[in-house]
Amino acid sequence: MAAAQGRSSDGTGGMDDVKDTQAEERGGAGVPEVPSAFSSAVEALLNARLRPQVEVEPTPAPQRLAPYAHALEAVVLDGEQELADGRLVLLHDPAGHDAWHGTFRLVTLVRAELEPEMAADPLLPEVCWSWLTGALQSRGLTYGEPSGTVTRASSHYFGGLSERPPASQIEIRASWTPLEGLGGVPDTAAHLASWCDLLAQVGGLPPAAPGDGSVVTLPQRRGPQPR
Repeated sequence: MAAAQGRSSDGTGGMDDVKDTQAEERGGAGVPEVPSAFSSAVEALLNARLRPQVEVEPTPAPQRLAPYAHALEAVVLDGEQELADGRLVLLHDPAGHDAWHGTFRLVTLVRAELEPEMAADPLLPEVCWSWLTGALQSRGLTYGEPSGTVTRASSHYFGGLSERPPASQIEIRASWTPLEGLGGVPDTAAHLASWCDLLAQVGGLPPAAPGDGSVVTLPQRRGPQPR
C-alpha cells in the first residue's frame, strides 16, 4: 500500500472534502445528505494523530454492512520490513442496530507473521485478544458488545517450495461498539489510535510513550463511503 504517514495535513478542507465526495457518490440533488454524526466521526479519523511507524490510508469500504461506512488500511513498518497489516472499518446506521446496541460499530482485521516459538504458545489467542482490549482500555475508551476471533495458522512447504522455512501467522478479527459522545459522535480518533497501538504490538514494536510528539496526522484523501 502507498505510504500515508510521515506527512502532516494542515487540517484545511477536511469537511468540505467529505461532503463533496458524498455529493458526487450519491448523485447530486434530491439525495439525502450524509448524517452529521457520521461526517464528524470520519473527520476525526482524518485528523487523528498516529504513531509514525504505522502507515494508514483510506481504502474502499464494504457496501452492505451498514448505510454508511468508511474504511482504512494500515501497515506497520520497521525500515523496509512489514511487521503487521490490517483494516479498520467504521460503520454507521442512524436508525440503530440491535446487535450493536448503538448506531456506530468498528470492525477490524489485524495480521502478522510470528516467530515459531511464539506461534507454539498455547495461550497466544488469549494474549492477542487481551492486546485488543488492553489497547482500548489504555486510552480510557468505553465500548460495548465486543466480539471476535483469533486465528493462528502454520504453513509448511514441500516439493519445489521445500527450501522455504515454515511460516506462522496470527489473525485477529474483531468488532466493538464505541461509546457515543456529544451529538451521538464517538471518539473515533482515539479508537483509531488504539487500533494502531494494537497493530504495533502485534508487529512486535514497543508501546508509544504517552503524548509522543513524533506522531503525525492522517492525510485527508477521501470522504466516507455511502452504501
